[in-house]
Formats: sequence, C-alpha cells, structure tokens
Amino acid sequence: MAKLIDGKQIAADIRSELRQQVSSWMAQGNRAPQLTAILIGDDPASATYVSNKMKAAEDVGIKSVTETYGNEITEEELINRIYQLNEDDAVDGILVQLPLPGHINERKVCNSVSCDKDVDGFNERNVGRLCLDMNTLIPCTPLGVQELLKRANIETFGKNAVVVGRSKNVGMPIAMLLHADGRNDTCAMDATVTICHRFTPPNELKRFCRSADIIVTATGVPGLIKADMVKEGAAIIDVGITKVTNPATGKTKLVGDVDFEGKLKFFYVSSIPNDTLYFIYC
Repeated sequence: MAKLIDGKQIAADIRSELRQQVSSWMAQGNRAPQLTAILIGDDPASATYVSNKMKAAEDVGIKSVTETYGNEITEEELINRIYQLNEDDAVDGILVQLPLPGHINERKVCNSVSCDKDVDGFNERNVGRLCLDMNTLIPCTPLGVQELLKRANIETFGKNAVVVGRSKNVGMPIAMLLHADGRNDTCAMDATVTICHRFTPPNELKRFCRSADIIVTATGVPGLIKADMVKEGAAIIDVGITKVTNPATGKTKLVGDVDFEGKLKFFYVSSIPNDTLYFIYC
C-alpha cells in the first residue's frame, strides 16, 4: 500500500518556522513584511485563491493587502499601479492573480513586477535565472513540490523523474528544479528528467512513468495516472487540480491526476486535495 506524505503536517511545520523568522525580524525593530495582491474581476476561483494566500500570510505575521479592480481596468492602468508598488518601500512582495482579462497581456504584466518583489517568480528574468541554476524567486507550486520531496526525505540525486505537464508556471519550473545542477545550486536536485505532455502518446507516457523513481503530475486530467503506470517504490506528487461534479448529487469536489481507485503500490504519495493543495497554500 502507498504511504501518504503528510502535506498538512509539513505545511504546519513550515508555517511555524516562518512565524519564528518573522517574529525574530520584528523583534529587532523592523516592520512586518508586506505582501500586496492584485485581483482583477469577480472570478470566484481567483478570489478564493487570493483569500487563502492572504490568510496564510497573515497567519505567519506577514501583513497582507488585497487590491481589487474591475474587468474594465486597462493594461496601462494595471502596469502603472504595479510600477507604483515596485517603488513603495513598504511593499516587499507583489502577487498578480492570474488569469487576467483577455485585453491584458499577462506576459507584460508579469514582467512589470520587480524581480525582487516577484513572489510568484513569473518575471522572465526570474525564470531565466531558474534555468541557469541561479538563486531566484521560484514559483510557489514548484517550490512546494521541492519542499515536499526534501522534507519527506525522498532521494532525487541521479534518480529518474517524470514531470507530466509542461505549463510555464508549474510543469516546466518543476522540471528545472528537479534537473538543476548541484554544483551551481545547493537546493538543486540532480535528477534525470523527462517531460510528458498532451502530445505524448499514451503508451509512451506509461513507459516513461513505469521507469520513473519520481513522478510529478500537474495536468488537471482526473485519473490520468493509473496504478499500473507506477512502479513499486516510486514517489508520486500530484499537483493536478480539477473540480468535478457528481451527476447524481450535483455536488462538486476537487480531484487530482492520480487514480486512487486503483491499488497503489508506490511508496510515497501526496494527493489533492488534502495534502498538496493545503501545502501549496501554506
């Protein structure tokens, strides 16, 4: 049977560590760090994500401020506001919740956030530094995956890792962290990495997964990874998130990419929603 990684406990441990760090910082006469989030429109999912992030920040002593704007805001207005936050010494981190309305160029907006305040790690300079194994701000979900593997004592050095999903905010950064060269970065994981995506043939996806010591899946395709695709002793981190509706009851729930109905033989699993999702918000 699979052994579950206790994402909730790991999140609690990290929060405790952060509380101590913030408390120590403020005890030296410094102000509380401040995170400012920008939310555009009235999408319930985006509002929930921002609310959870802000609650997590407040829980460890970080001051959180949410600025909400209507869908009618222009790209120029949004970028100008970000520039103001970049210059505000009272603001330490800036988070722009995606997706943005169609008339706003997300890449331009992400690049307008100061690299030093880019808590999502989406500025192309921070992405480039990650590619070069340089110290940088790392996207939150990939960093969470790294922490889960590290704190669960899962060996990555020289191991075969498969990342299923190639999104620029999750899948690709996870792959870069896994294959990063330890000679350049003390946080590097030195794995041999294969990236699979929507055009990877199903038989090839199964073959790659069967050879993997570590699988990280982030596709949003429920039940994509079956038990017969994972070898015994492998570790799997599921960060796929999909909301599904039960046709009989009309109730919805969050599910991951891994089919938990099958008999799981792999060793470590971190699943949606109780483990990885909670951990991401930590």
